[in-house]
Amino acid sequence: MDLWRAVELIEERPNRAQLCVIRDGQVVLDQAWGADADTPFLLFSAGKPFTAMLVHRLARQGAFALDDPIARYWPEFGEFDKGGITLRHVLRHRSGLPYAKSVRGDALLATRWDRSVRALARARPHSAPGAVCAYHMISHGFLLGEVVQRVTGRPLPDVLRTEIFEPAGMWHTRLGPPGSRVSMVGGPVVMRTLFNRRSMRDAVIPAATVSSTARDLAAFYQSLLDDGSWRDATTPTSEGETDQISGMPIRWSEGFQLGQPGRERYFGSRSDPLTFGHNGSNACFGWADPGRRLVVAYLTNRLGGGPGRSPYQCAVSDAVLDAA
Repeated sequence: MDLWRAVELIEERPNRAQLCVIRDGQVVLDQAWGADADTPFLLFSAGKPFTAMLVHRLARQGAFALDDPIARYWPEFGEFDKGGITLRHVLRHRSGLPYAKSVRGDALLATRWDRSVRALARARPHSAPGAVCAYHMISHGFLLGEVVQRVTGRPLPDVLRTEIFEPAGMWHTRLGPPGSRVSMVGGPVVMRTLFNRRSMRDAVIPAATVSSTARDLAAFYQSLLDDGSWRDATTPTSEGETDQISGMPIRWSEGFQLGQPGRERYFGSRSDPLTFGHNGSNACFGWADPGRRLVVAYLTNRLGGGPGRSPYQCAVSDAVLDAA
């Protein structure tokens, strides 16, 4: 693969970055700019699939069923008409609880696990379970993670390490301190200021603060292709439906965003419908295309400009697709 155009695009945009591309199980590019290849970057929402796949793995092991009510394992959560919300609803961003009272309110509580899960347990659903697709920006990780902790009796970071990170050979990936020390630039001032605080980057916020490298993120997606477990989590759960939080039509599955051919999205405008992955604050992404046997992970410290603004990420993915 000749990836000169993808490299050129990254070098035209001064920032710290990493790009790792795997084809047919072989690493064809593993390059870093402004940092070495072992420097962890903040993944933002690109880390959400780790917790999602952990839930799928524990379900296969018999720890619970995806259609079990969350309240079965977290009784306090069942108050205020939330007894019908299942793990599968959360995986699909259809629990009716994309936030406790507001996204901003959840963000202010996010560095404290106990306060975050208490707020969700005391919240009333904003819609009936399964009724609407509404991106669980922060609640996704706390809802799934609290169940994991109650069922396993272990902290979520430890379970992720032993069940997801270590088996995939992700040696530079972690949730919790020490988080990434790479400062963010660009993007909305409030968001940049918030995530440049060490207290935020070191916090256990599974939907936002996993630190990793492009090499590790690519290894995660390659591991899913290798063992076939991607099939458990990639059945489409929304087609052409506008997400109520992002305001965009996103093809969701039970853990991933899916390819959208013809649309300027993170996985390329010519992405295959089977492509699965996740964007992180229009700054980074990881994805896998089973048909092309292709895995791509791109990380940067330059934040994007807001929901849906992904022309640069799309251009990098398109350059890789052209090479493939």
